[in-house]
Order: sequence, then C-alpha cells, then structure tokens
Amino acid sequence: MRLFAIADPHLSRAQPKPMDVFGGNWEGHPQAFFDGWRETVGENDIVLVPGDVSWAMRLEDALLDLEDIAALPGRKVLLRGNHDYWWPSISKLRRALPDGMYAVQNDALELDGVVVAGTRGWVCPGSRGFTVEDERVYRREVERLALSLRAARALEGRYRVVMLHFPPTNPRLEPSGFTDLIEEYAPDALVFGHVHGEEPVLRSLGATAVHFVAADHLGFRPKLIADLGG
Repeated sequence: MRLFAIADPHLSRAQPKPMDVFGGNWEGHPQAFFDGWRETVGENDIVLVPGDVSWAMRLEDALLDLEDIAALPGRKVLLRGNHDYWWPSISKLRRALPDGMYAVQNDALELDGVVVAGTRGWVCPGSRGFTVEDERVYRREVERLALSLRAARALEGRYRVVMLHFPPTNPRLEPSGFTDLIEEYAPDALVFGHVHGEEPVLRSLGATAVHFVAADHLGFRPKLIADLGG
C-alpha cells in the first residue's frame, strides 16, 4: 500500500470551467488529471486530496466531480479548500460521499494504519494585505488544526500525516500557529496545495517531511508520500 497526495483538481463537470486561462501549465486539464492518476495509483493505495476539489457551488453539482474521482483507483481522503463552496455540513457530506471516499473536518481518521488529520488553513500573518478579518479566520483555523491533531493523537497508526489546503506559512516562510502545532505533534508528513505560481513555499519542518502537492505543480500526477508495503 502506498500513500499519495494531489491538491487542487479544480474539476467542473456540471458547468465546465477551462483552467488554461490560468496559464500553460493547465493545458490538457482535466483529462491530464485523470490520466496522471490512473497511471500512478493502484487499487490498494490511498490518495489525499487537500482541497479545491470542484468549482461547483452546490453539493448536487459537485457530486459529479466526486463520482469521477471515486471511479479512479485507490481510496480517497478529501479536505475542504477555499474554493469548495459546495461543501456542506460534514455529516451531510459523509452521507453523500461515494464508497471508498472519506473527508476530514475538525477531526481525524485512520485507514489501514494511516492516520490523517488536517484543516483548510488560511493566509498567515505577515502575508501581503493581511487584514483583521484574515486574522480572525487564521486564528479559527489554527484552533481547528489543534482539534484535528488531538483527535489524531487518540488513534492508533503507523504513519501520521497532516493535510492543509493553504501553506502553513507566509511567503517569507516565517513560523505560524500552524507550524507551531505541527512541530509539537510531529507527524510523519505534511501535505498542502493552493499556491499556483512562483510564490515560495515551505519545503522542510523539523522531522516532518513536507510535500507541496498542487496539481499543476505536479504535472497532474499524484505525488508519492510514503510506500507502506503490505
């Protein structure tokens, strides 16, 4: 069994939204995303999808994209991104998810010894244009990460991974409430996406392996996080 991650699919089957307007690295999307996944992931693998899954505004429309992902190999663990406006209450979402698809929100889960925690995150203090409202959302998301990490600590597992959608630092890579918590709990890996472009992103954090997994950055091929055998 292997653990992969890929963020920012930005799917839109209900109302197609071409992504190549955001740059040439999106050429071939979304088919490149589906092809890259099928060429990389096996049925026994787990794939983390930390946010910006679908452009849909309603769950009913997003389910078209969720079903397309569900049809791909492996088991999938979703996290909400800043563009996932369709995301309802977690109880409603979990009732609607296709088989083999899971979601994390203010909690944690365990799949075959892999413990997954995480939260959406937000822009961090020191980011350009950071506002009083950003500070409020940032503090809330730090507390949600703390809730998730505490839930993860109560679960048995051989490999621990944290998902964020946003990077855990500002572009100057300064420490934040997110990095403080991750260093305290010391998971095996951290994955995040969100950034499209040349903005610097965190590449290391103590003993925790750090993986930037925005789909366009990866060439639409899920990134191997760990080969856990078995």
